[in-house]
Amino acid sequence: MGITEKATRMAELEVDLVVVPIDGSEESETAVEYAVTIADSYGAAVHALYVLGEPTVRAINRGAVDEDDVADDTEAFSDRVTEIAADADVEMSTSIAAGFSTEVKTLHPGSVVLDTAEQLAADFIVVPREPATDAESDVLEKAAEYVLLYASQPVLSV
Repeated sequence: MGITEKATRMAELEVDLVVVPIDGSEESETAVEYAVTIADSYGAAVHALYVLGEPTVRAINRGAVDEDDVADDTEAFSDRVTEIAADADVEMSTSIAAGFSTEVKTLHPGSVVLDTAEQLAADFIVVPREPATDAESDVLEKAAEYVLLYASQPVLSV
């Protein structure tokens, strides 16, 4: 398949909503930039899903961190990625989900991303593939592997 044929097939793709998981890392901010670029190309919107990793969820459950502090941190990062979308005049929505549970064995960061994509009827997913610079947070790395294996939507791994 030549470049022209690939470009034609991409042009045929209809995208109304791009989902991008985020975790507050530089890698997830880069993924948002790609998601916004794709959304802008197709006249679509972006939904950024802040996925809380295992260390954060466990710390909240133990009372080691205040849930309000986590909410403030996620909101501050969500505001930053919303600005990226606003600069490109792309509509952005956000949500937060736990990517880990001590009570639900089947809860996985990747399943959270795919479930959100299904609930929102997303047409495209962008996931960071680079490991986070923060050694304690591998939530998006785990999500990317899962999403790449099981997504029914087109996926861009950045």
